[in-house]
Amino acid sequence: MNLRHRFLLPALGLLCLVPAAVAAEETVLALMERAADWQLAHPAKWKPHEWHNGALYTGVMALARASESPRFRAAMVQVGEQQQWQLGPRVYHADDHCIGQMFTELYQLDGDAKKIAPLRERFDYILAHRPVTTLEFDRVKNPKNQERWSWCDALFMSPPAWARLGQATGDRRYLDFAVEEWWATSDYLYDREEHLYFRDSSIFAKREPNGQKIFWSRGNGWVMGGLVRMLEVLPADHASRPRFEAQFREMADKIVTLQQADGFWRASLLAPESYPMQETSGTGFYCYALAWGVNHGLLDRAKFESPVRRAWAALASCVNADGKLTHVQPVGYTPVTFDPESTDAFGVGAFLLAGSEVRHLDPK
Repeated sequence: MNLRHRFLLPALGLLCLVPAAVAAEETVLALMERAADWQLAHPAKWKPHEWHNGALYTGVMALARASESPRFRAAMVQVGEQQQWQLGPRVYHADDHCIGQMFTELYQLDGDAKKIAPLRERFDYILAHRPVTTLEFDRVKNPKNQERWSWCDALFMSPPAWARLGQATGDRRYLDFAVEEWWATSDYLYDREEHLYFRDSSIFAKREPNGQKIFWSRGNGWVMGGLVRMLEVLPADHASRPRFEAQFREMADKIVTLQQADGFWRASLLAPESYPMQETSGTGFYCYALAWGVNHGLLDRAKFESPVRRAWAALASCVNADGKLTHVQPVGYTPVTFDPESTDAFGVGAFLLAGSEVRHLDPK
């Protein structure tokens, strides 16, 4: 992008360059490819099966469907083969299920049953030995708390893997489990007044300096991304589809009001003044979800298209010339300040998912 079309925000201590308009010099797909190439050439410190990479792989698969190059799908096959198509070691933990989304998507392309055999074995075991625990997020009072989806991030990590496996195999049990457990988590963590999710029960009573409840941007981004990935495979006649669509619309209506003037969402949704740094992982998931909603007729184009385009312009401005995506809040569970040069695999995953939908915004 031409620097003549950019300006700095020094007053906030921000390094990200924001374009006055989406530059025409580079297509969305080319920018996605550049970011993915950088990330794949600079693997994060996490193990392949961990959620940080699992989230990246969802974005790389979206790119693989859009790109003419076979290199992105090949990279995912290589990961699967190196992992022997195994999930992470924790049987019930949602984070260790995330990579299963990529395995299932590859299986749907070639029908190679080995790609989902360990996933089916794991999920069949869980169905036969369903965890019995509350959703209270306290490792002392409830040491098995993470055997269920007791934190909102989990709604991106695990339910879409269950739902996709159900779609791929025709076994309705997997989808039914995902739906039932989704609404158990929602009933516990969703604030019906604010239409946002608490990250977990340890946050219920905490407040921001301005007195507002703490709603973490990326946490709610995980949920919005998870809603999209559930709705993508939830049958039109499924009894729970209207409820999923209603929550998606309700959250979208709230989220769009919290976008800042520069196109980003801040780390704390209701206290942006306390965390003025631009942040790309939450923004990436919101851009993805809102664009998907417009593209699939669930959200009004007149209301949501402009915020999506501003969000994409903001995200694009944080991709360096070499493809590195910056301004990714590091691993955590609440809003924090961080190094503007911070990047991570899951942030790139959100960016790629966003691009995969922004590409289709223009009406055919």
